[in-house]
Amino acid sequence: MNELSIVLIRGLVGVFFMLLLARLMGKKHIRDMTIYEYIVGISIGSLSAELTFGTEVRMLNFLLGMLIWAIIPIILSKLEMKSFRLRNLIEGKPTILIKDGRILEKNLKKESLTIDELMIHLRQKDIFHFSDIEMAVMEKNGQVSILKKTELQPLTPKDMGKVVEKEKEPRIVIVDGNLLEKSLYEYGYTKEWLLGEVVKQGAKNFSDVFLAQIDSMGNVYVDLYNETATIAQVKQKLLVAANIKQLQANLINFSLQTENKEAKEMYKKHSKQMDHLLDDMSGYLKE
Repeated sequence: MNELSIVLIRGLVGVFFMLLLARLMGKKHIRDMTIYEYIVGISIGSLSAELTFGTEVRMLNFLLGMLIWAIIPIILSKLEMKSFRLRNLIEGKPTILIKDGRILEKNLKKESLTIDELMIHLRQKDIFHFSDIEMAVMEKNGQVSILKKTELQPLTPKDMGKVVEKEKEPRIVIVDGNLLEKSLYEYGYTKEWLLGEVVKQGAKNFSDVFLAQIDSMGNVYVDLYNETATIAQVKQKLLVAANIKQLQANLINFSLQTENKEAKEMYKKHSKQMDHLLDDMSGYLKE
C-alpha cells in the first residue's frame, strides 16, 4: 500500500472518529456551530499548522489530508438532506430542557448542562424566572430556544383583532447627498415631498444629507453631515423665540400692574408688536 493510500484511509478514519467524539461531547461544547463546522475547523487548522512546521512530511500528504477533511463533511451534509435518520444520527436531535414549566433533570444530565449554565442561557434571553417559561429547547448547535408562557408573550395586533398594513422593505433614498430617485418613485413618493421631509429635520437640501431611509409607512430617517451644528442652530433660534415671548409676557404683566393709562396702552401696544415680530420671524425660525 503506497503512502497516499495510507493517508486517505487514516483521513477517513479520522473524520468519522471526530464525528463520534463530537456527538459524545454533546451540544454544549459546540455552541453556535454545527458539528461539521466544529470538527472541520479544528482539523483543518491543525493540518495547516502542521503543514507549516512539519517539514519531514511530504506536502502532498498534507494537501490530501486537508482535502479529505473538506470533502467528507460536504458529502455527509448532502446525504443528510436526503435521509432524516442519518441527520439525527450525525447531528442528534433538539433536547427539551424545560416542558410545561418543569425542568427535565434527565435531559440536563444528558447534555452535561448544570443549572448555572442553564440560567446563563435564560438570562441571555432576558428571562430570570423559571415560572415564566413554557418550554426551553437546546438546539443542535448548542443554543437554547425559549417559549414564554402565553400570558407573558407580547400582545400583537392580531391578538387585538386589528388589521395592519403589511410592512415592506425600507428603502435608502439618499446616500452621500445623492438622491436615489428610482427607490423613491418605487415607493410612490415625489422628490418634492422628500425635500420637505428632510427640511423638517434640519437639512436645507439633499446635499446636506449623508443618508436617508424611508419605510412603507412614509416615515423618513435622516442622518445629516453636520448634525451637531444644525442642532445648535435650531436651539439658538428657539432661544431667540423664547426670549421674545418672555419679553412679551413681561410687557403684559407691566400693563396689568400699572395704574397709569398711558403706560398701560404703551405696554399693550408693544406687546402686540411682539406678535407681529414673531410672525415676521417665523420663516427664519423654520430655516
